[in-house]
Amino acid sequence: MAKIELKLPQMGESVAEATITSWLKEVGDTIEADEAVLEIATDKVDSEVPSEVDGVLVEKFFNIDDVAQVGDVLAIIETEGEVEKDGVSNKEMVPDEPEVVAGSSSAKELEQEMEGLKETLRTTPDFTSSERFYSPLVKNIAKQENITLDELENIQGTGKDGRVTKNDMLSYLEGRSNSSVGQNEEVVQREPEPEVQSVATATPSTSLLSVNGKDEIIEMSRMGKLIAQHMSDSIKTSAHVQSFIEVDVTNIWNWRNKVKDEFFNREGEKLTFTPIFMQAVAKTIKDFPMINISVQGDKVIKKKDINLGMAAALPDGNLIVPVIKNADQLNLVGMAKRVNDLATRARANKLKPDEITQGTYTVTNVGAFGSVMGTPIINQPQVAILALGAIRKVPAVIETPEGDFIGIRHKMFLSHSYDHRVVNGALGGQFIQRIAHYLEAWDPNKGI
Repeated sequence: MAKIELKLPQMGESVAEATITSWLKEVGDTIEADEAVLEIATDKVDSEVPSEVDGVLVEKFFNIDDVAQVGDVLAIIETEGEVEKDGVSNKEMVPDEPEVVAGSSSAKELEQEMEGLKETLRTTPDFTSSERFYSPLVKNIAKQENITLDELENIQGTGKDGRVTKNDMLSYLEGRSNSSVGQNEEVVQREPEPEVQSVATATPSTSLLSVNGKDEIIEMSRMGKLIAQHMSDSIKTSAHVQSFIEVDVTNIWNWRNKVKDEFFNREGEKLTFTPIFMQAVAKTIKDFPMINISVQGDKVIKKKDINLGMAAALPDGNLIVPVIKNADQLNLVGMAKRVNDLATRARANKLKPDEITQGTYTVTNVGAFGSVMGTPIINQPQVAILALGAIRKVPAVIETPEGDFIGIRHKMFLSHSYDHRVVNGALGGQFIQRIAHYLEAWDPNKGI
């Protein structure tokens, strides 16, 4: 037999850790080569870790929701035969078992040891009769702390599908300990003071209780928790301020309607407004490179590459931000293909870890949901984000050499949120003013 370490693989540049989201195999299960053993999540991208060999899962080192570093041993898989490493077989690497010397242990002592083992087995809780799943770690804690099966069955699990986790066990043990202390204190103190618990110090189990039994309690998804933490951290980190500008995109509207069918027939891609706006943003960042920065302590990091994050809505209501690397080097056809590809694979949860990292500026389209404008939260560690409002047909004053008149135009609002620690109002306002200039100067007669 040989024991093989299943390690967390390298998942791309700058990805150093992953969260264990579920185990697809349990200890004792048979595994085939290339079969997935567990599921992991890196920030917002889910993936599987397969086995490289046939064998049996004999040990797991991480629980659900634990964070592992790249290279960490996740599990041990036992295989038939021996695996050579540096020219030495597994068998050779394992030290020989010590020989039993005759007379070193009397028959009476051996008999006493056997009786002790039998007694241990008799007093060890038996969890095989339970229909509920318990991990080996939870079972070990229960055995060490003399937790009965009835007690274990009544512990509310916070893991996937209601499974009991290590933290659930520790919380239960702490509560049981406090309960014992409270009972001892009652002998001396007839009327214990009522426990007062503020909202800030409320335990998760207390805060999840419904006050009237009619409300529905919904556990936040893993991605929802990540997004919530990311947004809260951004508000605490950056001094958010916004600038707004209205843009006349009539020329772009008319031009796209004129060429979209030809574009699709020639390129096999739909031509949306997004790549047009992304191209204008990339061009403007080249004009104002101090928007393309990040802050590290009291240092400003000026980014050389222009990597545009593109916020995309997922079917479950969450958002993900795939990144268009070196966006300033793409023409309109290349930008359209990249935007469509990332958006399609984002909705199908098929993005690679590298495709959601290293963004230097983010664009989000709040107009897709009918919003005229918004005040987006900066995507850390960036210092600015642009929201695209809905395009609307509105009456507008049109200036001509012959005079002013009222006409129907297609207009939209751009909302620019930026970190006032390093981006002042002049830079923030000039930036979206330049984007507006590029969009309004669109040539309605240009080819594709």
